[in-house]
Amino acid sequence: MQDEIAAWPLPATFDANTLALDHGHHLYYEQAGAPDGIPVLLLHGGPGSSSTLRQREFFDAGKFRIVQFDQRGCGRSEPRGATAHNNTAALIADIERLREQLAIERWLVFGGSWGAALALAYAAQHGQRVTGLVLRGVFLTGRADLDWFFHGAGTLLPEAHLRFIEQIPRRWRRSVVTYLDRSFQSGDTLKQSRLALEWQRYESALSSPYVAPRAASSYADSAVDAWRATYTIQAHYLAHRCFLGEAAVLRAAASLRGIPVAIVHGTLDLVCRPTNAWRVHRACAGSRLAWAEGAGHDPYHPASKQLLRDAVECFAAQRDFAQWPSAAGARA
Repeated sequence: MQDEIAAWPLPATFDANTLALDHGHHLYYEQAGAPDGIPVLLLHGGPGSSSTLRQREFFDAGKFRIVQFDQRGCGRSEPRGATAHNNTAALIADIERLREQLAIERWLVFGGSWGAALALAYAAQHGQRVTGLVLRGVFLTGRADLDWFFHGAGTLLPEAHLRFIEQIPRRWRRSVVTYLDRSFQSGDTLKQSRLALEWQRYESALSSPYVAPRAASSYADSAVDAWRATYTIQAHYLAHRCFLGEAAVLRAAASLRGIPVAIVHGTLDLVCRPTNAWRVHRACAGSRLAWAEGAGHDPYHPASKQLLRDAVECFAAQRDFAQWPSAAGARA
C-alpha cells in the first residue's frame, strides 16, 4: 500500500539559521520548498522531539514555503534538554518571534500529537496570523491522556507495559509522571539513560504495535543520550500538563471561528485516543475531521499520509478544507 502513494521530491532546504531568544535559549530553524510559496509552519511533537526532513513529505515543494524549528531545549536548539524558562507560553512567543524574523504575515500551521495542541494554543492567541490549521493525532495534554498512555494503553500491550513500568518503583506507580520528572532533573545519568531507553521502547510499541521490539542492547549510546534530552523535556512538560490541560486545549479549539481546520486521526491510535480528535472537532465550529482507517499514531501510515497530503493540496487550491476529504469518513 505504501507504493500507492506517489513519491514527491523532498523539499530542499534554502535557509538554516538560529534565532537568539531570552535566558540564553537559541532556536534552530530551517526553511524549505519554494521561497515564494504558501507559508506553512510545521510544529513537531513530543514534547521534546525535533523537526525532521521527513516531516516535509506532506508538501509539494513547488507550492509551499515550509518553516520548521526545534522547540526550546529540543534537537538542534540550545541549550539542549534545558527546562528552565521552557513552557508553552514561551513557545508561543517564540513562534511569533520567528514569524516576525522571517517577515511572514500569515501562515498555515501544521502540527501532530503535542504539535497539534501547541498549534491550537498558538492559533487561539494569534488567530489573525493563521490562515488555517492541519492537526494530526491530537493530544489534549490532560490527566486522562496521561493516565491512558502510562496505564490504560498498557492493558492492550501488557508485555511492553511491564518492561516500562518495572523501571518505576512501586510507591511511585500512581505518580509516574512526577517520578519521571524528578528523575530527569536528578543528575543521575545512569538512571536517566535507563528510563529514557525503556520509555522510548514503550512509546515505540504503542506507535507500532505489530513491530517486534528491539533488544535494549541493540541501541547505540548516542541514541540513548539523545533520548535523555528528549524525555527530560517531555517529563517536564507532562508534569505540568504541558502548561495547558485538557480544558484549555478545548477552549482554544472553540475560539477558532473563521479559521479553516482539518483534523486527521488514526482509528487505531494507541498513543493519543481517537476521542481526542472527535472532541476537538465538536468544539471547533466548521472544522473537518477525517479518520485514517487502520492507522495508529504514525503519520506516515498510508491512510494518514494520504489524508494529510490531500488536506494541504486542498488548502493550496482553495485556501480552505470545504471540499476535503472527498472520501467517506469526513465529519463536517
